[in-house]
Amino acid sequence: MKLSKASIIFISNIILITGCSDLLTEAPPANAIFDAPLAELTAAQLRAHLAGDAAFGELFTPQTGLGPIFNQTSCESCHPAEGRGHPSTNLRRFGKTTANGFDYLLEHGGPQLQDHSIPGYPAEKLPAEFTGLSERGGPIVVGLGFIEAIPDQAILQNEDPADANGDGISGRANFISPPDYLALDINKINRNGKYLGRFGRKATAINLLQQTASAYINDIGITSEFEPVELFNPILGNRVGDNVADPEVTTETINNVVIYLQTLRAPQRRHTDDPKVRQGEQIFAQIGCAGCHTPEMQTGPSPIAPLAFQKVPLYSDLLLHDLGPELADNYPEGEASGVEWRTTPLWGLGIVENSLGGTPFYLHDGRTSDLGQAILLHGGEAATVRNRFANLSAGEKTALLAFLQSL
Repeated sequence: MKLSKASIIFISNIILITGCSDLLTEAPPANAIFDAPLAELTAAQLRAHLAGDAAFGELFTPQTGLGPIFNQTSCESCHPAEGRGHPSTNLRRFGKTTANGFDYLLEHGGPQLQDHSIPGYPAEKLPAEFTGLSERGGPIVVGLGFIEAIPDQAILQNEDPADANGDGISGRANFISPPDYLALDINKINRNGKYLGRFGRKATAINLLQQTASAYINDIGITSEFEPVELFNPILGNRVGDNVADPEVTTETINNVVIYLQTLRAPQRRHTDDPKVRQGEQIFAQIGCAGCHTPEMQTGPSPIAPLAFQKVPLYSDLLLHDLGPELADNYPEGEASGVEWRTTPLWGLGIVENSLGGTPFYLHDGRTSDLGQAILLHGGEAATVRNRFANLSAGEKTALLAFLQSL
């Protein structure tokens, strides 16, 4: 909109009368935001980071390859300001338990429901026969480069699938068959042709390239060199698409988004000197939360220097755990069962509401805004710890929640 000369004069007078400081808001403190790059990036890395930032926010249209079926129109739609997604943008995966195993109902558009479509094209609908439905919100996407740089062995040393130590916690890794395009480092641990998954709600992506290419195709319907096959709705009886030439996004764009995700800094702590927060940190360890939410891991070598040999305060062991019937989705994925979830990193927990209009949403599907309720919904391997939390005094609960809000 072009302002008239009178409007410009009016606005100028307001500025002269009130002063700029009365009209402009201050930038939020660094520990209240997610979207910030690592320090000490090279000039080339920072340029790629900025290019990836622009691509992460790109809004796709039917003319630029959106769909023909999709869930959202950009990466940022599921991860606003690089934080977690609103429940209204949850993704849904579905399938059916049979006598021969789990059927992902590919003939009905599985495993993921794309519930939006371009004009004139039918969106998918849930088939009546599904028995497993996994609803998942977009997680925060910062600090992922640190997670990627943690050596496999550092994660696997915490595996205890048979609960040999008798603590009731039996974390295990999800090993994934890699897509053909992944050229994996020789230091990656191989189990029968499968590799350690560490990204996604059930740890089904091995690295950020796989996670990024998969999100482009499955969530936005955007093809790439890595995932070149267009989505389509099976009810049409043929693989017809959006009439935009494939691949719809360049390899350079995918690589820029990958380095962008790799070079977003980790969330920063707040209120660490508060006595209540320090008390809560002690309670967190005492009641056993750290059995799965491992406070710290360490990266190994990395071609991105700021990621190499760093302590990573992610509060996760990145392993699968049975969290009981209240959180079960009855949807197996890879080697994860329908009651298992990868331990969600807790860093950034205290600022999730900052990119969600002031209301936080917790758990994999954002079902509650009450952090205490989120803890009480944990069962399975976490049942003992949950019960210890329930038996804390009101003051102790307040301290523990204050600690979690400081992460």
